[in-house]
Amino acid sequence: MARHDARNWPDCTKMIGLLYFVSSILIQHGTSGQRVKVEPEVLSYPGQTVNLRCAFSDATGVQLTMITWIYEPKDGERINIAVFHPNFDPNYPESPVKGRVTFAPSPPTLSNPSIQISGVTMTDEGKYVCEYATYPDGNEQGITQLVMLAKPQNSASIVTVNTGTQPVVVARCESVDGRPAAKISWVTTAKGNATTSTTAGASNTVTVSSEYNLVPSPEDNGKDISCVVEHRTQVKPESIPLKLAIQYAPVVEIKGYDHNWYLGRTNVILICEAKANPIPTTINWKTMSGEMPDNVQINGNELKVLKVDETINTTFVCEVNNRIGTGKSQVTAMIREPRSSPSNAGVVAGAIIGSLLALLLVAALIAVLVTRSRRQQQGYRANGGSDMKTRIFGGGKKASKNGTGVGGSSVGGGNNNGPIYVYNESSSHQGLGEKNNHHQPLTIGGRPEVVATTPTAQDILLSNELDEAERRKFDEMEEEERYDHFSGGAPILQLRPPHDQDDMIGDYLDDDMESQRDGSVISRTAVYV
Repeated sequence: MARHDARNWPDCTKMIGLLYFVSSILIQHGTSGQRVKVEPEVLSYPGQTVNLRCAFSDATGVQLTMITWIYEPKDGERINIAVFHPNFDPNYPESPVKGRVTFAPSPPTLSNPSIQISGVTMTDEGKYVCEYATYPDGNEQGITQLVMLAKPQNSASIVTVNTGTQPVVVARCESVDGRPAAKISWVTTAKGNATTSTTAGASNTVTVSSEYNLVPSPEDNGKDISCVVEHRTQVKPESIPLKLAIQYAPVVEIKGYDHNWYLGRTNVILICEAKANPIPTTINWKTMSGEMPDNVQINGNELKVLKVDETINTTFVCEVNNRIGTGKSQVTAMIREPRSSPSNAGVVAGAIIGSLLALLLVAALIAVLVTRSRRQQQGYRANGGSDMKTRIFGGGKKASKNGTGVGGSSVGGGNNNGPIYVYNESSSHQGLGEKNNHHQPLTIGGRPEVVATTPTAQDILLSNELDEAERRKFDEMEEEERYDHFSGGAPILQLRPPHDQDDMIGDYLDDDMESQRDGSVISRTAVYV
């Protein structure tokens, strides 16, 4: 075991020494990257002059010996293009930039050994290394990437295609002679996809091409599609708008048939509408029977039926042609019986019934107003009117026992009417008063008689023989139907007899008296004069 370990010891020592050497190089490179200051990237267009700056930031404890600029192309070997030593003049070895590269400012210094290259071309693109020779740390360097820009020429175009079942190219977009390569994308609602390719252009430029592919259909014709180009030389992406061009045979549709063609209908129209690309060249109308009816007029895509009859009961066909093909559509006309004219009997009846109801409502309103006015007028006349109404209450009954008549007949001879009451509307104190409401002595046949010249209401009521039950009934009616509810200002006539004649009231009212709507009570046999 000891021999084996001793045999492997030299190998371990060599590995440790190699790792130490690599780490020291990496540390040295990191330190130099911090002290040699350069621009990481410089942009330039062909024909311009570019400045590549370089400086040593901190030379404390280090002695700067020499400056060397090295060109490292993308594909190729490193080449010295400029060398400066303080004890010698600047030197420019053979290189692709000889004659166009110089130190600037001139003469150069170790602290500022910048260079400039005039008339740059696309092949000058690559890495430029500013390397310091120092003591005791050795060489330190900084790297600048020169990026040559070329603004591309962008364009896009539509490819006109016919409808089909396989994907084809419908649009192309190109970004020509750009540096670096452009990025192309598509914006559209069409259901397709894009393919992109890159080719080398002149003077180390790049051309990018993109094609948009889809299965062409009539629905895609005229859809918007845009080619969007992004490039480093552009402030914002460039968008090139286009419209897809898909050619297809006419798609035809007949409009105007409403399924209500009845005998006798006039001026019905069918319109033949077609969508096509390219535009239609001819439009033809025909029928399935082969003959066009005489009462039909055709004007382009419009077919007009002057009057619907039995000959119109056919199938109309519209054919449209263009360069791609032919499209057609048809409609079958079903002729119906003449429709009955709408009757307005219901409308008239409704109007009449409505008018009658309105008249009845107005009449009822007028009746209510007239009735109310009459009641008010009666009240006004009772208070101060000038008219005179005399009510004569007829009896037909025998004279009362207390001498309201003479020998079975009234004074004046042969008149059986009752006492006379005077209704004086001109009186401001009484509405209905008694005239001579006291008994006057009278001599008849040589003997004095007492005759009531103007009997009261009690005398009239007592002229009938009433039983006790009817009297109570009259008292109850009288209490309910007296004039208390009357709105007029006239005095209220209350027919209230003396207590000793109560037995005659009920019978009289039942036979002769009648209540009125205005609240009054009059005799059925009353005579108005």
